[in-house]
Order: sequence, then C-alpha cells, then structure tokens
Amino acid sequence: MIPFATSRGLGQDLATHLQNAQENERVEVAQIRGAACRDLHGAFAEWEFQADALTRCQKYLYSLSVNPDPAQGRLTREQYLDYIDRAEEQLGLAGQPRAVVFHIKHGREHCHVVWSRIDAQQGKAVHLAYDKQKLMMVTREFAREHGLSLPKGYERGTESGRQATLYEMHQQRETGISKQDRIDQITAAWRTADSPKAFVGALADQGYILATGNRPYLVVDLYGHVSALPRMIGDKQVRAKDVQAFLQDAYPVDALPSVDEAKELAAKHRAALKEHEKVEDRAAQISALEQRQAERRAEFEKQKAVLREKQDKERSALVLKQQAVQAQRRAEYVMEGRRIRERRRRGRATGLAAFLGRVTGVSAAIKLLHKRQDTKRYQAYRTGKDALIDLQREERVLLERKLQAQAMGISRKLRGLDKVEKRELASLETSLVRQGREQARGGRTEMPSLRMGERPGENLTLEKREQERSRWAENAKDITAAPEKTGPIDLTEEFDRAAGVEAARDDEGRGQAGDGRRPRTEEKAEEQIKRYRRKRSRDRGKDRGR
Repeated sequence: MIPFATSRGLGQDLATHLQNAQENERVEVAQIRGAACRDLHGAFAEWEFQADALTRCQKYLYSLSVNPDPAQGRLTREQYLDYIDRAEEQLGLAGQPRAVVFHIKHGREHCHVVWSRIDAQQGKAVHLAYDKQKLMMVTREFAREHGLSLPKGYERGTESGRQATLYEMHQQRETGISKQDRIDQITAAWRTADSPKAFVGALADQGYILATGNRPYLVVDLYGHVSALPRMIGDKQVRAKDVQAFLQDAYPVDALPSVDEAKELAAKHRAALKEHEKVEDRAAQISALEQRQAERRAEFEKQKAVLREKQDKERSALVLKQQAVQAQRRAEYVMEGRRIRERRRRGRATGLAAFLGRVTGVSAAIKLLHKRQDTKRYQAYRTGKDALIDLQREERVLLERKLQAQAMGISRKLRGLDKVEKRELASLETSLVRQGREQARGGRTEMPSLRMGERPGENLTLEKREQERSRWAENAKDITAAPEKTGPIDLTEEFDRAAGVEAARDDEGRGQAGDGRRPRTEEKAEEQIKRYRRKRSRDRGKDRGR
C-alpha cells in the first residue's frame, strides 16, 4: 500500500476534487468529524474560517490518500480506519476534525483522509514534523501485522523515488503519456546522440522543441507542456551543467526560442492534427455526463422541495401549538373566574346577616375586597400572557433561524454541486482530448515527429544564430496574423522555416544536393534574413508557460 500526504489550503477546490464522479466510478463520503456541516464544502469552509480567525496558517488541511495494492486484495473498512487512527496518532492529529472519503477508480478502491490542522482549543496549527518518515513507519508496522508486502523503497535505509507533481499528473491526464515515458524517450535520445545536432534532431523526432526560459534549456512538447531538460534525462550522473556544456556551443541560449514562441509554433502545428484527434462518441459521452448530472441534481432539488415542505409544516405546527397554549391559558382564566364567582355566591349572607352587613358596611368592604382580588388576578393573567407572547416570539425566531440554516445548507450543497459539475465536465474534456491524442498516435506513447532547428552536419556561427533567433521571433509573431491554410501542413517544413534552417542551408550548404537538403537561391536567402533580422531581448529569463 502507498500513502501520499501533503499539507495544503484551498479546501473548496479539494472538496470539489474529492466529489468528482467523472474520474471515479464511486464516491462515498464515509465520515465527517468535528464540523457542524455534513458536507465536504461546508466542513472545509468551517475549518478555513477557524484558520483565518485563530491563526495565520495558510495550509490548514492535511490530506492523506491510502492506496492498497489491488493484487493483495481489498482492505476492509475496519482496516482502513485502523490505519487512519494509527497515522493520526503518530502525526499528532488525534482528535482533530477530519473527513474520510472512499473512491473506486478503474476498479481500484482507495481512501482519502483530510484533517484540519487547526487546534481550536489552543488557537494554533498542529506542527507536522517528519510526517513522511512517520507515515512510512506506520505503513511498515501495519503491513507487517496484516501480512501485506510493500513496494520497493519502504525498507529501512532506502529512499523511494520522487512523487510525480500535480503538473506532471496533469500532463499525463491530457496526453496519456506518463512522466516515465517522457524520461525514457529523452534519455534514449541523449544516450544515442553523438552530437548536439543529433540530440536536438532526435528530440524533434519525438515531438519536443528545445527552448529557453527561466532555465537555460527546456523542452516544449507538441501539446505545449514544458519540462526542464536535465530533469528529463534519467541518468543520475548527468547534471544540468553537463547538459549545458554539451549544448552551449552548438545551441547557445540566445539562439533558442522562448517558451511562449515554442508554444505558439506547437499550437499551430497541433491544429493541423486536430482532424485526427476527434473522438467519435464525444457527443454521446458529454450527453451521458449531463444526464447523470441532471439525475443527481434532481435528487438535490427533490431534497430541497422536501425540506421546503417540511419547513412549512414545522411553521404551521408551531403556530397551532402556540395558539393552543394561548387558548388553554385563556380557558383556564375564564374557568377560574367562574369558580370564584360560584364560591362567592354560595358564601353570600342572607336574611338578617345580609341586612346587618349592609347596615354595618361589611358587605361593601367584602365587595371592594373581591374587586381588588379580581383586578390582581387579571393583572397576573395579562403579565403571564405578555410573557407567553415573548416566549412564543422567541420560539418563532429560533425556528426561523434553524430553518434558514437548513436552507443555507441545501443552497451551499447546490453551489458545491455546481463546482463539482464544472470539474466533472473539465475532467471529461481532458479525457476526450487525451483519447483523441492517443488515437492520433495509434496507441503509442511517442508524439508525432517535429523536425526543427539544424540537422546533423550543420554548423552555424553565432551571428547566423542571432539571425535565426530574429527569424523565429518574427515568425512566432506572424502566426496569429497569417491566414489559416485549408490544406494539410508539412510539419517538418514549417518548423524548419520557423527555425531559420533554410537560410542557413543557403549560406553553408548551397548547391549540396547530395546531402538530401533542398537548395535555395542566394538572393532569396538574403531577402529572408533581411526580412526577419531584428534585435529582440524581451522574455529572456522568463518561463511564463511553466
């Protein structure tokens, strides 16, 4: 099993990614702990608010993915939770808010765990030191107890290979070519080339353009992705200085196109291959996705309608309850008045006692006493009624707040659903692009050949290279202004023209028809050089396409 963990922010983006059903056959939010909201977008928003209110922590989440080896069988939920509990104990995240999500992707089940690093009681973020080593220790212990074998690199004293970056994974999703495939191709070109020109020619054959940017030597592939050339050579003995020493004489940095220029030329020639990248069932796949999204949204809309109906019933029930309490209190007051009047009637004096009471004024005093008692009883009733009105008003306010929170929750879920749907559509578009490119390559991992720059045997001076540099810049500028060709584009011819190869051939190899190159007249070569020659220094040292 392979754990992969990182501290990060952007919780809303992570919540959207974890609920992307386009890239996963199944998505299950198994647990949300330490949050009032029961959905990922809401829970991550709570944890982000805590981070902003209590700390200055930017990477307030710790995300862990657990990927068991399918060949060794699936883990049970109890085993997953056992591993998660061990990991959070070692990392110092025990008791922290967390979310657990299970995915099934291409038939392979794996688990994502996201912890909040913010300790609300202490008002600070949990410090994570040596987390990778701690996870390796937990993984070895867990595998030993459950009889699992681990991949190479988990033995003590060894180091595993570097994990692919998000950009490298994005490259693979868009092209269907893994980072290792790229490394193998470029490494093979490096080892078999006997000269810089042969090496650059081999790169062009594999669909790579040698360029420069924030590093001296970069490669831009046909699909516009940028990589540092030394990092793509899978030989640990080859360093960046070795690559620079090998190329700088034949290909000085000042004579190379910038990343933006290389991308523009790659885009132009990529457009010529678009007709081969069409996926036949593209419309059907998009329609199927929209259908699934509509069904899922219908469930949310149904929940929203049910919630609205439930809230209306709760409001009506509260009103009826409060009215019943008021009616009961009023009835009790009336009944008590009747009992008092009946008791007074039975105790009223008659005959001589009544006469003496009138003569002595006792009856008047008793009547005055009864009136005062009735007044106090009415005042108590009014006071109790006012208190009841205030209490019932507070009950209605609390109910409205509760219902409003419920409505906000379902609205937040719908907003989250909007984000998930956009992400799913983007994932499908990426998948369709990848499928089209794979079809265009015939299932191979090699990109179409792009012959650019000089060919083996050519040796241009620095002055000529500056002319080529100017020609390249002018050609890149004219790409958008040039009218679109309706016929097929010769990739080799176009890249050679852009790199200024034809002018160089006229100067140094004019008339050599036996070497397989196409000769051009001296006048036309001079005209081309005069047309494209200009000073250009902007964009040097930048790599805006990375």
